[in-house]
Amino acid sequence: MPTFWTTCGHDRLERNARGWLVPTDAYWRLWLERPELAVVPESCAGEQALHAGLMASPAREVTAAELDAVEDADVRANFRLFLDFRDAVRAAGSLEAAYAGFFRAGAIQVPPLFLDLLVQAIVCHLLVGDDDPWHWRAAELLFRRQRVSVQDGRVLCGDSEVLDMMSETGGLGDMGRLLKQGGAALPTVQMEVLGPDSAGRYLQSRAGAGRYSFLLDLTHEIQRELPHGLTLTMNRADSGLKALARVLERWVQHFLGASVQIQPEARVQDPSWRWHLGLDAESSPLLNDLYLGHEVAPERLQRLISLFRLQFDDPQQMRSDLQGKPVYLGLAMTADGLLMLKPQNLLLNLPLSAPA
Repeated sequence: MPTFWTTCGHDRLERNARGWLVPTDAYWRLWLERPELAVVPESCAGEQALHAGLMASPAREVTAAELDAVEDADVRANFRLFLDFRDAVRAAGSLEAAYAGFFRAGAIQVPPLFLDLLVQAIVCHLLVGDDDPWHWRAAELLFRRQRVSVQDGRVLCGDSEVLDMMSETGGLGDMGRLLKQGGAALPTVQMEVLGPDSAGRYLQSRAGAGRYSFLLDLTHEIQRELPHGLTLTMNRADSGLKALARVLERWVQHFLGASVQIQPEARVQDPSWRWHLGLDAESSPLLNDLYLGHEVAPERLQRLISLFRLQFDDPQQMRSDLQGKPVYLGLAMTADGLLMLKPQNLLLNLPLSAPA
């Protein structure tokens, strides 16, 4: 497993009878090694003692006096967040049960970073043994915010944190940031698009500093103009949308025990459209407006990256009034081109015949 994926702690988890992931002491030690909790030269004696005690016994109780002995208020707050999170996951019994429970509880009190690390570990488990680079790259959308752009008719998404960093530094790191602050013009850095010729480089990049550095093509189809006014439309063989659909199918199966088929769609032409859900905050209200027949401004409609058609293999797993009907999914970006997929929406909003 490349270093890129083991940093989420997947290799430090056990599996219960259901196949869900159970945290071990080694898993919690990985959290204690993160920058937010790791000891630094400036750490006070109280922080060093607390950290050492947890590294020796990650599941042990921590007293209020131990926390109060940490002088830095931010560090003290980080430890409290970690301990509350650790206790919630351990009480739930698995990463999956904890993740689903956080959203069913109502207002989310867990830091987004914690949720993203849970999702990364779960997705890694789902893709073990899969050597398709498009599946791995598409899986990043479930826990890493993306920035979307249209280039030469292609819809491309890249990791927003990496793209923002490249914009600030020109790919030159701290030196580039200093040069920019001094008024120097930085070179334009182009991220490579994942394709047949770059698939091997993507797989290699995940183990080093180049992780999250490849664009994913989310274009539906290619249109080619032919003589006599004809247009040839071809589906993309290396579609990022199809890869994302495969990942989401496994996500639903793993959590809900329901086998589904998900297919990207360029449009919905279904007079009996009955159920839909957004895969992000932008697409949910957009689909609601389309379903209700409300007028949608063209610039807002252009933010819709894709629709998907979800079908249950066993209609009996759906609500009785919806059995056999497709569920339509939406994926959209914000006005400034950001995409943050919310995989929890598939766990909370599918029309199941019985609660999962």
